[in-house]
Parts: sequence; structure tokens; C-alpha cells
Amino acid sequence: MRTVRTLAAALLAGAALLAPAAAATAAPSPTPSTGQGTGKDGRAPTEAGTGFRTAALFRPGQKATASAATGDYLYWAFPADTGQRATVRAAVTLPQSATRHGAQTWRLDVYDGLRRRQPCAYGKQSTAAAREAATVELSCTLRTVRSGAEAWSNDPLPGSYYVRLTVAGVHEEDLGLPVRAQVEAAMTETGGAAAVDAALAEPLVPGISGASESQREARAPEGGWSGGWWSDRWLWTAAGGVLAALAGVYGHSLTRGSGRPSRPQA
Repeated sequence: MRTVRTLAAALLAGAALLAPAAAATAAPSPTPSTGQGTGKDGRAPTEAGTGFRTAALFRPGQKATASAATGDYLYWAFPADTGQRATVRAAVTLPQSATRHGAQTWRLDVYDGLRRRQPCAYGKQSTAAAREAATVELSCTLRTVRSGAEAWSNDPLPGSYYVRLTVAGVHEEDLGLPVRAQVEAAMTETGGAAAVDAALAEPLVPGISGASESQREARAPEGGWSGGWWSDRWLWTAAGGVLAALAGVYGHSLTRGSGRPSRPQA
């Protein structure tokens, strides 16, 4: 009975160890953001770049804005780390319908640090707006960022992600009309369910090797790059090892108990 009580207490302790990890894996939640920007004043950018090299940096949770002309290519960039799944949303305020000559189709594309276009797991990546529409909204949810991948694969890896927003279909006479754009990125932590046993030497951030410390911080997530070494799989592995050891002790105690010779009755 003493062995059984000891084993029961140990199993309860192991269950308590597993509970936080199970809760974190079963119910991923959006990563909170303090709204700190990349500029000195901590604000989100109010202009967009015209290419990958001039992309305006913003952090997840911020709303980056820009005034532009219909037909312009607008570029922004944000950091995404291992275990995060990014959802990028964009909204475009269109010119007044009286000044437009037809419908418009807008498109949202997301590229990684190697400028590889990343497919959307789901979302409305391309949207057509009627002539009477005042706004158009788009979204793209990427696959979970992995800590490492094969060189030939197109898996999303930690680093900078570029957002490109432009009109893909428009009446020629509407080119140049003023528009107002807004983009944001929301992160969801997926935990060890998407973890892999690999890690990059450095995140895919162009120019990070020769960048200053302040430039590195501006391009990194608020908590810095994780490096991909940690995931909640460590908790599951440790807890599983503890439970396996306890099961072995319990099995050994049962074997010893069944093998004892019975005492002769007087």
C-alpha cells in the first residue's frame, strides 16, 4: 500500500507538470504587443517603401499607414520568429466613386527574407471592389514559422517578412488617383506542435550581419530572436520521461510482490 500511495502522488505531480504545457498547446493565443515602433518615437510608419530595399518597418500589433496613388507598389516589413503564425491584413480607402471609371482589383503579397513569395494558408489575398465601393480589405495568414528547413523547401523561416500591396486590375484612366492604405500583422503562438529539430545560424534579415546593434534591434521582435532552441516539446519530453520511470518502478514493485513465497500457515 505504501508503494501504491507513493506512485499515486508521483503521478499527480507529473499530471501537474503536464497541465500548463497541455493548456498552452491546446489554446494558442495572440501575442500581446506593447505598440512600440521602429522609430525613435515608437510610432508606426506613416509612409510605405517603393521596393524591398526601402520597405517601411513596423512591429506586429501596429497599424502602418501610407498615402499613395493608384498603381503604386507599397512595401512594408515586419519581423516573425519561430513558432509564430502571422496574419497580415490590409485596408485601402479608395477614391470617391464619382472620380472612378470602373471596378478595381487589389492584391496583397507577403515575401520572406529571401524575397520568396509565401503562400497564404487562408485569407482573401486578392479582392475586387466595385466602382461604388469606398474601401477594400484583404488578408493573408501565413504558415507557421519554422526554426529550420531544407534548402530546397519554401517553408517560412524566422526573419523579416515583406508586405507588398498594389492594384492588380484597374481602368487605365483611374491610375494616379489618390488612395489611403493601412496594414497590420497579428501573431499567434503555435507552440511545439510545429517545432522542428533544426535552427538557422541567423534569422533571414537582409543586411543583419553588417548592421549596427540599433539596426538589429529595429528589425527584431520585441523580445529578440528566439533562435529556435526552445519549444514546449521539452516539457512533454521531460514529463514523459518522469512518467515512464514511475511506471517502471511500479511494475518492478508488482513483480517483487508477486514473486514472494507465501508464509506457511500454522
